[in-house]
Amino acid sequence: MIGIDWYLALSAILFTIGIIGVLIRRNAIVIFMCVELMLNAVNLSLISFSAYHGDIAGQILVFFSLSVAAAEAVVGLAIIIAIFRNNLSVDITKVNLLRW
Repeated sequence: MIGIDWYLALSAILFTIGIIGVLIRRNAIVIFMCVELMLNAVNLSLISFSAYHGDIAGQILVFFSLSVAAAEAVVGLAIIIAIFRNNLSVDITKVNLLRW
């Protein structure tokens, strides 16, 4: 049987990959995928703690988290498409929405 340590280590690795991707990459779609990767790493931690303690509350929280993530994906992709239509690029260094 795999212990909780392995699940938490995998979650930490996934979260670290997500943070590095957000900090290094310039493509908005890749950054968006890295944010989703970090969210899934947190969900993995919640599931592993829920299974370890024998409580279903963590699994219910993950269900709501995934519902919010689906809505966030729709809104995020709509924003990325709107930026692409205006700039013809999804490079975040070329996006300057707050400029007069």
